[in-house]
Order: sequence, then structure tokens, then C-alpha cells
Amino acid sequence: MTPPSRVLLLTRQGCHLCVEAEAAIRRTCEALGVAWRAIDVDTDEQLRARFTDHVPVTFVDQELLGYWFLDEAALRAALAERAPQAPSDDWIPSTQP
Repeated sequence: MTPPSRVLLLTRQGCHLCVEAEAAIRRTCEALGVAWRAIDVDTDEQLRARFTDHVPVTFVDQELLGYWFLDEAALRAALAERAPQAPSDDWIPSTQP
């Protein structure tokens, strides 16, 4: 059984910052054995409306880690400091500000 994703990346095609964030997340999560997933904001009208100007957006254990750029050290720290929750793999951020 695959463990639930602790890291969620909101992304979109054609976004160079998203490509960089995804590479950093992949590298970090593989090194730590942490599951992660990505969602293209353009596949969901509500996500696109809320996050279109902010991608990439990174969440760890359902808490916002940051917009636009991913700090790998901050990602590692968040994964180390926070106790893993049992998030659902279908969790997406609230579309309410």
C-alpha cells in the first residue's frame, strides 16, 4: 500500500518555476522516503481561480509552505518538524481565501 502524500504541489504546464519546484520536491521526497503529488491548477476551476497567480504552491501535511519558489531546506525542515498526518490523497486546499 502506498503511503498518503505528505507534500502537495500546485503547478501548471509551461511554468518554469513549477518545473524547478517539482524537481526539488522529487529529489527531497525520494531522499526522505516521503510520498508527494502534484495537481495542475488548470484542471480545477476553483484552484485556478484561487492560485493561478501563485504557482507553484507547496503544501506539507495540508499546511502552506510557500508560493512561487521552493526552499529545499525549508521543505526538509517542515517534513522533519511536523508529525506526519494521515491526509487523504484526494485532499486539495480550500478554495476559500
